[in-house]
Amino acid sequence: MNQKIKNIFVAGAISPAFIGEKISAHQSKTGIGGHSIFLGQVRADTVGNKQIIAVDYTSYEPMALELMTAIRETMIEKYSLTCMHVYHSLGRIRSGEICLFVFTSAPHRKAAIDACSETVERLKAELPIWGKEIFEDDSFQWKINQPA
Repeated sequence: MNQKIKNIFVAGAISPAFIGEKISAHQSKTGIGGHSIFLGQVRADTVGNKQIIAVDYTSYEPMALELMTAIRETMIEKYSLTCMHVYHSLGRIRSGEICLFVFTSAPHRKAAIDACSETVERLKAELPIWGKEIFEDDSFQWKINQPA
């Protein structure tokens, strides 16, 4: 691997202020023509007769970080990205809060959009990150990632 391993994990929800800071830090990068952003938010789904109030995320971090580094390298090369940032929450994230932030930048919008979409799909399919859906009565079930 050519890139150093970056920690993508954030304790707790990803705040709007954090997202705004990351976006505004790119204003000086004048070779960028397009950004694409994906924000994953915890849904308050109803399963049976119970509503999900939170998701408790855990991960096998060493493996997830190594795999994410490889995905990142592939996406940067494949789409000629200027930069790419990925952040995923760990811990209990309440319904309505942001748990995933993927931010890609490239000289042209199509590359940024395609890279962002592919990164989200690969992350959900390949990284050892698990979510325990917590219901209002404190019971739970393990989350199953749904295809796009």
